Amino acid sequence: MASSLARSTGIVSAMTFVSRILGFVRDATLAIMFGAGPGMDAFLVAFKIPNFMRRLFAEGAFAQSFVPVLSATRDQEGGDDVKRLVDVVAGTLGAILVGLTIVGIVAAPLFIYLFAPGFAESPSQFDLAASLLRITFPYLLFISLTALAGGILNTYGHFAVPAVTPVLLNICMIGAALLLSPLFKRPEIALAIGVLVAGMAQLAFQIPFLLRLDRLPRPRWGWGDPQVRRILRLMMPILFGSSIAQLTLLLDTVVASFLAAGSVSWLYYADRLMEFPLGIFSIAIATVILPTLAARHASKSSREFSALLDWALKLIVLLGLPAMVGLFVLAGPLVATLFGYRSFTSHDALMSQYALMAYALGFMGFSLVKVLVTGFFSREDSRTPVRCGVISLICAMAMNLLFVGVFELMRWPAPHAGLALAGSLGAFINASLLYRQLRLSGAYTPGAGWVLLLGRVGAGCIVMGLLLHVGAVDTLTWMSRTAVQRVGWLSFWLVIGVVVYFLVLTVLGVRPRHVQMQEAGR
Repeated sequence: MASSLARSTGIVSAMTFVSRILGFVRDATLAIMFGAGPGMDAFLVAFKIPNFMRRLFAEGAFAQSFVPVLSATRDQEGGDDVKRLVDVVAGTLGAILVGLTIVGIVAAPLFIYLFAPGFAESPSQFDLAASLLRITFPYLLFISLTALAGGILNTYGHFAVPAVTPVLLNICMIGAALLLSPLFKRPEIALAIGVLVAGMAQLAFQIPFLLRLDRLPRPRWGWGDPQVRRILRLMMPILFGSSIAQLTLLLDTVVASFLAAGSVSWLYYADRLMEFPLGIFSIAIATVILPTLAARHASKSSREFSALLDWALKLIVLLGLPAMVGLFVLAGPLVATLFGYRSFTSHDALMSQYALMAYALGFMGFSLVKVLVTGFFSREDSRTPVRCGVISLICAMAMNLLFVGVFELMRWPAPHAGLALAGSLGAFINASLLYRQLRLSGAYTPGAGWVLLLGRVGAGCIVMGLLLHVGAVDTLTWMSRTAVQRVGWLSFWLVIGVVVYFLVLTVLGVRPRHVQMQEAGR
């Protein structure tokens, strides 16, 4: 089983890597063509609102509740029951989403006022954001149905298709920026159209694969269906608990809308860089282990359940800690190399660097949360993550106000970095609480070798970080280089960092068996 899960994780990581590379191309295109200003801030808010709800309804609450129920139905009942479940879930979810989409379009100004109240001080920016939201809001409908399709495919072991589907969003947005934007007086409208088209394209892309599995839904209303009720009961608390990090980021947008123009954009570009390794490592691992954890819980295989969770956490430490160090040390070079051209000024690069350094400090917190919550959702326990999430969110909100206020009093030029720092610390609080509850419940017991692994990985990160610090000259110097020079030097230091890290681990005696899952009975 461990080798199969490793292969699945590798597939998801590879597909996600392709998507994230195109995501970088997309974000670089946006930065170069639009920079970081009021118009870009307006688009990013209009994109964040449905995207945030997507992560709540689709990747968060729905996926984390639907996949365990579907897995249990497939393992314990027959194919006809699976088809019926898929049909009623598709019909019920679709109807709810249609209603929510209509509300979102009609009440677009209210949503902008709620999530970016600072825009009200600039009527033109507020009106632009509301207009863009009316175009982007239907994206929620299409991408949530895409998540339904992806959940079905993942349950049947087809991880590659859902993992590569986000590529279409990047392609559509790049095309909109390059081809459509010159046709509009407000080019940001073209980006909103690109988002809408991407939602439809991603759903259409997965339909042939569902047909091949004979699992294409025939939607029908099923609000009273026991299985639908079971999923909805699981979803309600997860709507909040599974996406605490995203809710924190959205609250950051609320505060950032009151700060200097460009603050929303600076936080966005920094977050996108942090999301790259998060998607490749952490989200990929969490996606792969969820169906198997649910199956282990259903079969009452508690030892295998704990062993699988332990394996995932060791992988997170092995890959996540060096990623965190690399993001922090190379924050300036990364921002300058990927975004620092044309409309994206040296000031924008410096402000984004500060935000990325603050986000990088919380990378392991975000990663651990992604994996630890699967230990609860796979057991259909959604209340515990909610309690942990509420505590971490309250702490993050308090730190938001504290850090921004302190930075403003100190007249530091990047108070928006305080928002990123608060979110990072909040993620660690959330992860700590989740870990403690898993231990107290007896669902997870750490396996052997943790102390040695942490010591060796820590040593590798220190050596790698010191070496990378030599190559991470100040951002303004990096911005003075040509694009070819930036790419060449960044690639050089990234390769050197990876080689040195794994070389140190090898010298210290780390071998593949140290991160292999310990099977039950060993």
